[in-house]
Parts: sequence; C-alpha cells; structure tokens
Amino acid sequence: MFILKRQDVEIVNIQHPKQEDRQIPILKYQDQTFRLINIYDAAQSEEAKNFWKDLTDNQGKFCILLQERKRHSVWERAQVDILQEEGKTGENAIAPAPYIQASLLLLQAVYFDLEELLGGRQAKVFQKEMTHALANQHIPQAETEEAIDRLIEVDPLQDDFEIPLWQEHHLTLFLEELYRLGKSFFGNANFARGIEEVLQDIGEKDRQEFIRWLGQSSLGQEWQV
Repeated sequence: MFILKRQDVEIVNIQHPKQEDRQIPILKYQDQTFRLINIYDAAQSEEAKNFWKDLTDNQGKFCILLQERKRHSVWERAQVDILQEEGKTGENAIAPAPYIQASLLLLQAVYFDLEELLGGRQAKVFQKEMTHALANQHIPQAETEEAIDRLIEVDPLQDDFEIPLWQEHHLTLFLEELYRLGKSFFGNANFARGIEEVLQDIGEKDRQEFIRWLGQSSLGQEWQV
C-alpha cells in the first residue's frame, strides 16, 4: 500500500498482557494501526520492497513499508485488540531486549573462541556459514555477512546499540543455528556449557530470566549454565 519514512508514522508499544517486561510494537498511520511483520537491514532494501509488494499485490494485504536509515520494516494492518490477543500466545511479540543481547554475547563468544583455537580463517568460514544459515531462516538484520560482522564486533550492551527486533521464534532459530555450527566447528558441545560466565556483564535479574527462558524452551538441552 504505502512506502513511508519514519517521520510519517508513530511507533508505540503495547504492554504485553501477561509479561511486564515485554512490549508489542505497533505503527500508527492515519488513525490506523499496523503490526510488525518483518525487519530488514538497510542493505536489503530490494528484498524488503519485494516482500512488501508480494503481500500487497499478490496476497491482497494492507501493508506499509517503512524505510529508515539503518533498516526497513514491513507492517500489516491489524486492530490493537487483536495484537494484544496475539501477545497472550506469544505470536508476533518482540523478544525482550536482554534475551537478544545475551544471544549476541553467545555468538561473539563462539566466534572469538574459534578464532583463538582454530585461527582467523576458520572463524571467517564459521561467519559465512552462520550468515547462510540465518538467511535461510529469514532472521531479520542477520542475513548478510556485513550484518553478521556488525553483530560480532559491536557491544550489544551499549546504550546506543540498535537491538535487532527479533521475535522469540527468530531468537530460537538463531540459537539453534549457532549451536549446530558451533558443535560442528569445535567437534563437541562443550562451548555451550557454562554460559553464565559469558553473560556476566548482563544484570543479574536479566541474566537469570534469560537462563530460565532457555531452560524452559527446546534450547535447554543445548545451552546450559
């Protein structure tokens, strides 16, 4: 339907109906509300536009393509009460920021351990394979080598870091692929043990909530404290 700029719209968060630390982002434009469908790195502008066009032209959906300097996002029209209802089941809800930050710290720990133990060349091979895996899984803002390079090099705990707006299923896929590739490169799963040490810079409450979330998910058999 529309291609808009950030100044054209208002983006607000709706309180998750069950979890105090979770927000559901919605976009407001001309008295209408839209839910977040997907996010792309700025370098993926054509992919974002093609996805938006497919939704609008081929699937008949009422969508907005929001173009920003560092990323593009696609939003579908939805009523606020429906968004809140989806939040009750966890669908389309953005994962808590500390969970995403913790996952990026795990990525960095795996990469730099590989670099130290196996050398820079193998670490770069790992980065390429991780990029390919995340692209296949359609993880927003993690589908190019440049995007992965930024996620490896940046401090995810810095105040000015733009945290990827991943939904929980994106986060689960991310950690599954990281575990699979890490196990393949290291030859064992020892790298995924004792992860609390890697997460020491995250606040105690956030760290324990992330570890609890891992333990309650299918990832609990892979990533362990």
